[in-house]
Amino acid sequence: MKSARPKVLHRLAGLPLIDHVLSTAAHLHPRSTIVVIGHEAARVRESLTRHSGLAFVVQEPQLGTAHALLMTERLLTNATGTLVLLSGDVPLLTPKTLQSLVNQHISTDAAATLVTAVVDDPHGYGRIVRVGEQIARIVEEKDATSAERQIREINSGIYAFALEGLFDAVRSIAAENAQREYYLPDLVAVFRKRGRHVDTVTVTNAGEIQGINSRAELAALSRTARAQKAADLMASGVTIEDPATAYIDASVTVGADTIIHPNVSLEGQTTIGSGCEIHSGVRIVNSTLGDSVTILNHCLISDSRIGDHASLGPFAHLRGAVDVRDGAHIGNFVELKKTVFGAGSKAGHLAYLGDATIGDKVNIGAGTITCNYDGEKKNQTVIEDGAFIGSDTQLVAPVTVGKGAYVGSGSTIREDVPPESLAVSAGKQRNIDDWVKNRKKKHGS
Repeated sequence: MKSARPKVLHRLAGLPLIDHVLSTAAHLHPRSTIVVIGHEAARVRESLTRHSGLAFVVQEPQLGTAHALLMTERLLTNATGTLVLLSGDVPLLTPKTLQSLVNQHISTDAAATLVTAVVDDPHGYGRIVRVGEQIARIVEEKDATSAERQIREINSGIYAFALEGLFDAVRSIAAENAQREYYLPDLVAVFRKRGRHVDTVTVTNAGEIQGINSRAELAALSRTARAQKAADLMASGVTIEDPATAYIDASVTVGADTIIHPNVSLEGQTTIGSGCEIHSGVRIVNSTLGDSVTILNHCLISDSRIGDHASLGPFAHLRGAVDVRDGAHIGNFVELKKTVFGAGSKAGHLAYLGDATIGDKVNIGAGTITCNYDGEKKNQTVIEDGAFIGSDTQLVAPVTVGKGAYVGSGSTIREDVPPESLAVSAGKQRNIDDWVKNRKKKHGS
């Protein structure tokens, strides 16, 4: 990957590669899950702390895939049954294929069962060498003959093993290859020599078993994952006008009859309700939208909640625990941060509302600012139900504007405004007659 980041932590559809693998594995309800780590082991382990029940084994030195499996022996000494081995850089394997692998393995009483695929371009993969219908061995590309490289059936690196006798067989593998490593595929030949049955499951969609070894391959699989996510959403009743430009993470949910315009990004733990419309250029991260919400062009919403029938944008920015209540309107170039914005309230233009609690049916005039930072700490602004804040107002927190109160345009409010009151801070207007004419005479124009 030519990266300081471990390969399995590169992201696809919003999640690290290894998270996709662990999610698929969880569908089997395994008794235990072991992660073999090596390069940047501490960093990989730290990234997986949100997963419960994982055991870790460090492979050091890293002497190949068979050696990696052998490192798990101490944790599986008394275990019986079936061991499923997955690769951390194969993110698109489906639970259905994984269950088919286990079912086939158990039903045939095999020592090993592996997933294969027939592909047009097998470059880079181990080839499946068969005698008749039976698998005889797997040969890695670097060790393959010219004839073997013409074989189009490839090894996915995904296996089911019977635990009985497994580690004894692994120890018999020799490092007789170009890399002087201990290859897991060599187990096929070992089991065949010992008279034990080896079986295969061939997938029809080779994309499921594609691994990632470069940025280009990561981009290609990301497109595949996005296309599948868009297809699933459209099948559930969502309109996506241009699926090729819809960047929707695997963890996102969208309700029926929602319309998603081109160039929209929905990321992380985002939930979109039914009957919404999300226009072009919108990015929504870890947020929840209710039903019948309209988001106009080029809004950025993160870690926020939007109530039913609310409308935002264009060019609105919501961040950091914003709660917009039902039927509210946030207009163009309005920014909210850590703010509750009440039902039916409106902020139409050019406002910053931070660390504020704003009641229902409040009108926020253009150019309004909550001055929430005093140089040391953030302070709260409270605007109660039905208040009217005139344009170009500065509310110097901590301050409260009472229920139904009015604040005149151009005011700087430093003290609480009682309910039903009018607050103004500008002095009386004074007009100077003939000022322009006198100025022109003074300058000779």
